[in-house]
Order: sequence, then structure tokens, then C-alpha cells
Amino acid sequence: MAEIVLGIGTSHSPMLATPAEDYPKHAEIDKSGRKLIDRDGNPRTFGELVELARPSLAEQITAPVMQQRAARCTANIEKLAKVIQLHELDTLIIVGDDQHEQFFDDNMPSILIYSGETILNNPLHMDEDAPDWWRTARQQYHVTNGSIEYPVDASLARHLTNALMEADFDISHAKRLGKDHGEGHAFGFVHQRLMPQEIVPIVPIALNTYFPPNQPRPRRCYDLGRAIAAAVRAWPEQRRVGILASGGLSHFTINEELDLALLEAFRNKNADWLRAIPMNKLNSGTSEVRNWLTVAGACEHLDTQWQDYVPCYRSLAGTGCGMGFAIWG
Repeated sequence: MAEIVLGIGTSHSPMLATPAEDYPKHAEIDKSGRKLIDRDGNPRTFGELVELARPSLAEQITAPVMQQRAARCTANIEKLAKVIQLHELDTLIIVGDDQHEQFFDDNMPSILIYSGETILNNPLHMDEDAPDWWRTARQQYHVTNGSIEYPVDASLARHLTNALMEADFDISHAKRLGKDHGEGHAFGFVHQRLMPQEIVPIVPIALNTYFPPNQPRPRRCYDLGRAIAAAVRAWPEQRRVGILASGGLSHFTINEELDLALLEAFRNKNADWLRAIPMNKLNSGTSEVRNWLTVAGACEHLDTQWQDYVPCYRSLAGTGCGMGFAIWG
């Protein structure tokens, strides 16, 4: 019998590939017209967010604080990579999202399982005049030379698709990538940053977290996780399976209150609270919390072993990313 023996949650923000001294350059993009939201998920201008922000926010964006937090994030990523290696997994299910990398308005699946034998990571093409700092930050965890085909546990992916259909989840299915872009950043992050040595076969599950109107609701995400765990247990082969949430927590405007409440609810297995999170709280980058909700549902039989939270601010408007890291085991 297969069993989920490890759960992981991790942010995958481009800031994790950015030196702290370049954080203010991201802030300039925020200021120049990026679509931003307030803590309740409502659209706001950069100037409006500055007016709403706490005066003490200036202390959060000093060079020493940003450097310390960037270093802490790097240490957390290294910790998660070691945990994956030590657990000797046969398969890692990755719950991530696609941001117009493979899926667009002509076909935007709500929940998709990829079951090709391999998944391709291609170099990302950027404008020749793109500055070096932007190339580093926005490489989106693609390889820089050549292409790599990473292994996929296609048999488990097909089993999950069938089992979830039987459980009344309407699952979209893909055996190949339609665009030259290759795997999206949510999955490339895991390959590039969390598997520096031995590559574990994956099962990519893509949720439409970003784009209305068919984003899965929080309760559906949590229940999807429960159904994934049941499907894994029903798989007759002996497999040590991990499941990982890639993305989040709150961004591009950081909401520490929400992030800390989420982490507490994960620790306490507060399914009712997690399933009832208001949709308006999960807009913009914060929408990737859906990936964590799915993993939390799949890890109800496990306990939280470790969490860390690093609010990486980059402007007086409170923009940045609430970096979350967690292990269930």
C-alpha cells in the first residue's frame, strides 16, 4: 500500500532567487503600476497602500533586516531539500499553479493532473535588453542552457486521475505540454531548488489559483487534499509518497495576520476554518494559499513537525511576500 509520509509547504517567490540588495528594484515595479490589493483582497494603488500601512514599516525595509530575512529563507530552502532527500521518497506530488505558462484563456483548467512520462524544463527566453537583476529574479526556475526532462510518476498520476473522478472531482488531464515554455515556475522551483542532488519522480497537479471564474474554492481545495490522500492509500503498490505545496503565502501585499492564522490552523488541523476562508482573501499572489489548503487536507493523518514564517517586505506600501515554510510528518 502507498502512503503519504511527508508533507511540505514552501513559498517560491522570485524574491527567493534575488539578493536582498535587489529588493528595492522589485519595489519600483510595485510602485510603477503593478496590480495590488489590500489585506482584504480589494484593488488598491501603491499610494493608497502607503497611506494604509503601519508607520513602523520603515523598520522592515532596512538593508540589514532584508539581508537577514533573505538569508533565513535560503536556510529554510536548504532545510527542505535535505528533508526530501532524507525521506527517500518514491514520488513527490507537487500542488502548484500555472500563471499563463501552459494554460491561457482559451483553456484554463480548474484542476489538472499531468501524466506524461517526463516533464520538460526549457530555458526561458527574455528580451536582450533585460537587466541582469531582472534575469536572475524572473528566470522562473528554468534551466539556463539546454533542456532537461524530469521523471514523472505517470502510473500514479493516472491512478489519481481515475480515483479523483470516482470521488466526484472533475479532473483535467494532460500527457504533454502544449507550449515551449516548459514546466511552470511552481514545479521548476522544486526541481531547481529542492532537488539539488537526487531527482524524485513527481506528479504535477496544477490548480487555477489566479484567474476567475473557475478557481477552486477553499473548501474544494481542502477536500481535494483529503481525496488525494485516500487515492494514494488505495494504490496497491508499495510507495513512499510526499506531497508539496508550491507558492504563497500572502503577496504582493503582505498580510501577516492571515499568514500566521493559516500556519496556526495547519498546526491545529482546523479544517473548518481553512475550508471557510473568504474567497476575497485569496486574490493576486495570495491565491496560491489554495495549494497549501490542498496539502493540509492530504496531511490530516500527519502532524506539523516544523514551520517558519519570514515576512519579506520591500516597500513602504507593505509589498513583498510572506514567505512560508512547513513540514508535516
